[in-house]
Amino acid sequence: MVLVLNGVLQDDCPMNTNSLFLQHPVYRDYAQQLHSIQAKSVGPVGLLYVGQREWAASAPHDKHVNIIGADDATTCIIVVVRHSGSGAVALAHFDGSGVDEAVGTMVTRVQELAVGYPEGRIELQLIGGYRDVNNYGEEVFFSIMQSFHNHHLEIDLTQACVGDLNTMMRGEINCPIIYGVGVNIKTGEIFPATFPDRGPDRELRDARIFMGAQSVLDVYDSSLGMLRIGPFNYDPLRGADLWLSQTDEFLLQHLSSSPDVEPPHFAPQTRATIKFIQENQFPAVTVFRDNRPRYFRRDDATGCWVLVRY
Repeated sequence: MVLVLNGVLQDDCPMNTNSLFLQHPVYRDYAQQLHSIQAKSVGPVGLLYVGQREWAASAPHDKHVNIIGADDATTCIIVVVRHSGSGAVALAHFDGSGVDEAVGTMVTRVQELAVGYPEGRIELQLIGGYRDVNNYGEEVFFSIMQSFHNHHLEIDLTQACVGDLNTMMRGEINCPIIYGVGVNIKTGEIFPATFPDRGPDRELRDARIFMGAQSVLDVYDSSLGMLRIGPFNYDPLRGADLWLSQTDEFLLQHLSSSPDVEPPHFAPQTRATIKFIQENQFPAVTVFRDNRPRYFRRDDATGCWVLVRY
């Protein structure tokens, strides 16, 4: 069940963002505090980037990660689960698929990372899901809230910068105020952020989503301090040449849930992903040899992820 405010357990899960804000207007203040923080552009050194339908967890003692973060969230919602005593944190980029299973696994992982540390509470923060015309963001919000509400632990919602609280007008169009956030693993600070480097293996990771994988992938092994991708497979993409022959505007209008507010790199990144799929029609054969994940370790000299060669 979610501890929504002042330690009071809620009998019912909020049906939408408006009902949450109406009953608990304090979340407007929390969102404003987040808005007031200067957005940071976070480079690859010490970064653990989490893409759509991915999640990862770490803790302050992890010498391989300084910042965990995600961006490009329009109708999606970035979810941060943190143990206040140990500082253990998990972050996910949810679009509505695979939420139930991922929520349970995230909370369990945070509890495991918090073993042996001072007692604390499990805190939940939600950022994203602006007020889009199709209410996709509201659907994602409800699926997340329902999953946490059904969890057996008491979980304290400390931030809900979603819906109207993450929406501004640009001309006559609703737009997200915050597209992404980072979490400082060492201090627990959460801040608006952009990530120019979304790797490694960006096209491979995006290909999994493009081809319809429904699960939320855990991309980090904190015990090894290594980023882990796969293994997974997908069927060949029919008509890849046809997709690649289309204009950026066509890709934007047909492949985005929010074409009016996507960042400029949406179409080029989508095109690169389709090209990758075209060149790797059976990733189980061409990418994940011997059905092994692709592991990346943090390079001591550069601070960036480098592929581990076996």
